[in-house]
Amino acid sequence: MPDDDLVGEASRQLTICNACRYCEGYCPVFPAIEIRREFEKGDVFLLANLCHDCRACYYACMYSPPHEFAVNIPQILSEVRLESYKAWSWPSLLAGSFRDIRKGMILAGLSIGVILALALTLLVPAKLFAVHHGPGAFYAVVPFLVMLLPALALTVYGGAVWVIGGIRFWKDTQGELPCPVGFRVLAQTAGDILNLKWLRGGGRGCNYPNAQASQARRFYHSLVYYGFLSAAVSTTLAAIYQDILHRLPPYPLTSAPVLFGGFGGIAIVIGVAGLVVIKTTSDREPAHSQSLGLDYLFLIILGLTALSGMLTLLFRESSAMGIILTLHLALVAALFITVPYGKLVHALYRSLAILRHHLEQSQPNRSARGH
Repeated sequence: MPDDDLVGEASRQLTICNACRYCEGYCPVFPAIEIRREFEKGDVFLLANLCHDCRACYYACMYSPPHEFAVNIPQILSEVRLESYKAWSWPSLLAGSFRDIRKGMILAGLSIGVILALALTLLVPAKLFAVHHGPGAFYAVVPFLVMLLPALALTVYGGAVWVIGGIRFWKDTQGELPCPVGFRVLAQTAGDILNLKWLRGGGRGCNYPNAQASQARRFYHSLVYYGFLSAAVSTTLAAIYQDILHRLPPYPLTSAPVLFGGFGGIAIVIGVAGLVVIKTTSDREPAHSQSLGLDYLFLIILGLTALSGMLTLLFRESSAMGIILTLHLALVAALFITVPYGKLVHALYRSLAILRHHLEQSQPNRSARGH
């Protein structure tokens, strides 16, 4: 659906919701709807990113298909989210990955293929397939700077794309940031983000994989979320061990980097598997096919990255370590390259949308407004 038609259709459905208000207790989208009389592009983009796709409103709605009003908020806001990701991302050529899953697949596939080809061409076979023991064993296969410099470059690039996107989000949604923001608003925002509050739907959980409410989606999402954070802690601790304590990897199984990394890897693998099962068996009526494709691409790359990391740990004292490590680094690169143009951007825009929501709700004069 073209951009203007998409926003117009979303505005039509949101206007019906604003008149009905039956679902006002389900999630932050509905309180945000109620303080608006009209829904322009910035409003629609904000509400789309505030939506957590719990689908409670779809199954509760008396106007959902086959009713002639055809209100399907989860589906229309999922499509709008992709359009907002594309509008806020940079450069526009790569931003097209949000609307064409084939571009994302090509980007991920090329990054993995190029890195594997370079590794097999440049790395010494005798070292790649040899058994390495003791401190610096990983660097005997892939030199430290070869690991570090591309990772830093991709991190800086991805961070820059996200900063540009965050600025564009705030501008397009007409956000006014009070100074200071206020501790209460920041605490509410952090609380909602850290405990995945709005994946509870109306309180009983999301309606996945069908109309029956369940906490399964929140549980598996939590495993991926906290597993990802645990892996980040592991990487940070490993950097401290190496650069401050001057202890080279691999580290003992009981060391902090390995414990955090092991928990993170296991949590991610289980969480990804659970989310894939839920999505493949979920009701397609409130879903948007392109959004599902983006979900699958991210989950598969993330799951394989975590799995290859665990295999590197398990086989680090065998001749298979070199090739598994190389594959793991290729998958990490694919994950980093696709982060600015894949599903993970929802972490940025959803967090900003929640902050924007609490700022709106904290205003003393938040009665319905037009533009």
